[in-house]
Amino acid sequence: MTFAEFMALALYDERVGYYRRGQPRVGRGAGTDFYTASSSGTVFGELVVAACVQLLGGAAEAARFTWVEIGAEPSAEAKTGRVGGVLAGLAHPFAGARTIGLSEPLTLGGASVVFSNELFDAQPLRRFRRCGGAWRELGVALDGDILSEVELGEVSEPWLPAAAPEGYIFDAPRAAVALADVMAAQPWHGLFVAFDYGKPWAELATMTPAGTARTYHRHRQSNDLLARPGAQDLTGHVCWDWLAEALAARGLADAVLESQEAFFVRHAAGWLEQALAGGASASGARRRAIAHLLHPAQMGQKFQVLHARRLPAGAVPRVV
Repeated sequence: MTFAEFMALALYDERVGYYRRGQPRVGRGAGTDFYTASSSGTVFGELVVAACVQLLGGAAEAARFTWVEIGAEPSAEAKTGRVGGVLAGLAHPFAGARTIGLSEPLTLGGASVVFSNELFDAQPLRRFRRCGGAWRELGVALDGDILSEVELGEVSEPWLPAAAPEGYIFDAPRAAVALADVMAAQPWHGLFVAFDYGKPWAELATMTPAGTARTYHRHRQSNDLLARPGAQDLTGHVCWDWLAEALAARGLADAVLESQEAFFVRHAAGWLEQALAGGASASGARRRAIAHLLHPAQMGQKFQVLHARRLPAGAVPRVV
């Protein structure tokens, strides 16, 4: 099978998929494999809400929109019927809030804030290797109980680099593009906000010779992509250019890509000023969480935010 088929099976199969398992995956506790910005407690959610409210034009305007988080991790709040995901335990100004889990139908409509955190990097990757002046797709073969990487044959796709050094691996996040298209094709208007890690196409094509696919298990990163199928996370960088193009093709205009640090500093400055106003007397835990989310050496530059708007049908853009 192709590597994309293997990755889909290892992550999402109803019986053996990594994301179908009931046990915790995210956090810093025993048995978890990785942590995300949400692991910083409520601070991440507070920052996200503050930034989105500003992007929408203020709390009064935000009250017209429903918050929809796609791909939220299961939580105790979700099981009790309360809002889970990044808004768990938070007051918010939105008209309503809901989460869409991995096994639930992806339905969107009306005035919405469509939010995701590390959703697109978990979509299956197609892998290619440059060999003899051509691209060959990589796949996975099973011999007895041993998995191995195999070449499946020459491939020609318009989005593959025209040339690359011998042996160069190009990990193509095409399923992420398809997911963005599905999300954008539905009858909703409002704000799209995606937190993730990725690179522009030019960097993926020239600066990642070993590809970007990797695994996480017990907070250790590895390049052994075929180990522990179904028991470790598989991930890879998204291509921001492709996601922006998919959104634009469906009428989401003016997509902006910012580092996580820049996004919060520009769009949640008021919240940050208030949160840090206490100086040394401010909560140490909250200050550490803010620093972890914004510092360039932590999550501030390692993660990016793609946001875009779509006006309701017939609406005239407001000139500021």
